Amino acid sequence: MSIRTAIVGYGLGGRYFHAPFLAADPSFTVAAVVTGDPDRAAAARADHPGVEVVPDLDRLLARAGDLGLDLAVVSTPPARHAEQAGAALEAGLHVVVDKPVTVTGEEGRGLVALAERAGRVLTAYQNRRWDGDFLTLRSLVEAGGLGAVLRLESRFERRKPAESKAWKAGPPGTGAGLLYDLGAHLLDQAVQLLGPVEDVYAELLHRRAGGGSDDDTFVALQHAGGAVSHLWMSAVVAQPGPRFRVVGSEAGFTSWGLDPTETQLTTGTASTDPRLGVREEDADALVGVEGEERRMPLERGDYGAFYRGVAQAVTTGAPPPVDPRDSVAVIELIERIHREFPVRRPRG
Repeated sequence: MSIRTAIVGYGLGGRYFHAPFLAADPSFTVAAVVTGDPDRAAAARADHPGVEVVPDLDRLLARAGDLGLDLAVVSTPPARHAEQAGAALEAGLHVVVDKPVTVTGEEGRGLVALAERAGRVLTAYQNRRWDGDFLTLRSLVEAGGLGAVLRLESRFERRKPAESKAWKAGPPGTGAGLLYDLGAHLLDQAVQLLGPVEDVYAELLHRRAGGGSDDDTFVALQHAGGAVSHLWMSAVVAQPGPRFRVVGSEAGFTSWGLDPTETQLTTGTASTDPRLGVREEDADALVGVEGEERRMPLERGDYGAFYRGVAQAVTTGAPPPVDPRDSVAVIELIERIHREFPVRRPRG
């Protein structure tokens, strides 16, 4: 069975994070792309000869039967996720939604309930669970290689003086800002690694010129199991810190640099290339105690694993690769942070 798939939105996410893995996996056929942008439509036709390009979602869903569609991948700005994913579920399609799955927890819970009523798979594209550094760290923690984890430090830090996408500079109620963008990854990883959150503290700052949401953010999570997570996400950092620094009762773990998969995909590396996800720099972590550290090679990133999981969920009824309830819990946590620690501009 080939899962006939429509990609809704053909910007960075649709073109580089979804389409290459769908096209390379024999379980899927990229049957349609939804975009009203002429340049993106041309790119879709060039990338996937024979694909049906449709200007809007309504017209796609009206033709879902004729096109034999099974799955919709929603890769549009967050404010549209709930409406578009809900329409696809109501049309009888399975649905993958980019992170953040929705802007509000209420929207997310509604989508989960709708998918259950429709008997369709709903899952969120939390691709950073398959970053090579996180795969390595997770395996090490689960094997007890650090002892009990006391503190997780995790960073997505960049230097981007201006926001290139207008919707990302909007107010938090639209899903804008780094807490919704990068935070949806960091919070998800922290909860996956260390479990539910009991308490939270945050600093949501807007430092760049002009209006907009948070662009320099710190979040501290107190996990129910006793560990603490310290998470940084920033667009104004001149020198990034370690990607991960984890303090355990018996040993520590430190790694540097981001998983290379995103950069590789957007600069021409094919999803089938054996070099995809393989680091040329920052390829090892340091593990151990001071004076007795050892180098640990980081695993290869494997974003294709997400769609292998989607194929199993659709064809065999296996659990989806990401439980949408996990992503809804992250959105509820993001809402709580925005409510208790509003975005502010520092003095000076």
